[in-house]
Amino acid sequence: MADEAELRAQLIDAFEGADYPVSGPMELVPALPNGPGTKFESGEFSMTAMELNTKTSGGDFPYDDVESLVDDLLAELRDRGEL
Repeated sequence: MADEAELRAQLIDAFEGADYPVSGPMELVPALPNGPGTKFESGEFSMTAMELNTKTSGGDFPYDDVESLVDDLLAELRDRGEL
């Protein structure tokens, strides 16, 4: 089972370098340490940024800050049974 606090910290670390506000997922890519291949892992959960974008709506853009983006991504992962 994934540790949501650990996953949240990974997502924030990866996306906090984006130039907020962001109006779409492509604006997040330059902030990712390994681009779309950046991997988020916790317990049995493992997903790249690209997979995250395809297995969720990618978020409800625009976002003014990283916390709102991560909150929405985690909520959607929970709703889709990924967490």
